[in-house]
Amino acid sequence: MKCILLRFGELYLKGNNRYLFEKTLIDNIKFSLRDESFNFEKTFGRYVISNYDDKDENKIVEKLKKVFGLYSFSLATEVEADVNKIVNEVCKINVSNKSFKVFVKRADKSFPMSSMEFASYLGGALLENYVSSKVDLYHPQVEVNVDIRLNGKAYIFTNNIKGQGGLPLGCSGKGLMLLSGGIDSPVAGYLIAKRGMKLDALHFHSYPYTSEQAKEKVITLAKELSGYLGHFNLHIVSFTKVQEEIHKHCLPEYMITIMRRIMMRVAEKICEKNNLGAIITGESLGQVASQTMESMRTTGSVVDSLPILRPCVAMDKEEIIKVSNEIGTFQTSILPYEDCCTVFLPKNPIIRPTIEHCLKEEKKIDVSLLVEECVKSEEIIKI
Repeated sequence: MKCILLRFGELYLKGNNRYLFEKTLIDNIKFSLRDESFNFEKTFGRYVISNYDDKDENKIVEKLKKVFGLYSFSLATEVEADVNKIVNEVCKINVSNKSFKVFVKRADKSFPMSSMEFASYLGGALLENYVSSKVDLYHPQVEVNVDIRLNGKAYIFTNNIKGQGGLPLGCSGKGLMLLSGGIDSPVAGYLIAKRGMKLDALHFHSYPYTSEQAKEKVITLAKELSGYLGHFNLHIVSFTKVQEEIHKHCLPEYMITIMRRIMMRVAEKICEKNNLGAIITGESLGQVASQTMESMRTTGSVVDSLPILRPCVAMDKEEIIKVSNEIGTFQTSILPYEDCCTVFLPKNPIIRPTIEHCLKEEKKIDVSLLVEECVKSEEIIKI
């Protein structure tokens, strides 16, 4: 019987509550494949998907590639864990004129041969059937795998498809990612989701200084991320009044810092309203003036009740772009529609702001009222 054999990785490290992580992973797998018809079986250390339509196999594979918590999976054939039945199935693998290696994993220790003995036995059977083939234990053209499980079944496969790894989405609480139209923030959302955090997103829109196309760009980015994040809410708030007031009353070099401090305050309010436990940003240390250590300290100091997580903090731009390409957001991120961070951009933003100077500048505007108006302008789009 054709099937897909799924393996999880990091969950092995969990203790008595491992079943909670496994339940979350299984729920996520089934949700990812909700539009497909299939059977799902759990056996110790493995999951098996079977009885699906052959024409849907590629779609299922592509969806499984985006499920956090899956370490790898293989397109396999399931047979009874019987020596002769396994040999018959293995000998259907055409290794003619090719080098091969047989690898046996034996979870069921009652199987009559050890892993090495059975691998050698199967190798001999293949050599008898394909006399032009040869064994190469180090650089084989074909690796034949036999996984003998405790459910009385053996799984035979020649491929190993890499999964996302990480932790199942939803097992590490829920947070709010600040989603701009740039390259970094979608990558930050992806990376923190890979650690099991379910996310909502928050975007600051500055119409008419930024266009409706800029807003649509962010909605597209959110949809591209939904393959990894599942369904989530995109919160969009108007930031126009905030930027106008800062531009009118505050020192130009402090504009970005004050702006980001207000963003953090708004994000904290959105988190409080929606029971979200962290704020996630795409900041990378030293990448721009607003991402120096002093800037991060100053902008983060306004948040009292939540951690601010920065998954990209130690990554350089090339590393971030690489991930952006891998998850499919890069081409959208580079579309030439500016976000609110480019509005009223000063020529020489301060790179080492102090909290004291920020507080002095903030006295020139009604910060509480501006935050309140931002929160009231909230539009929620279900992704």
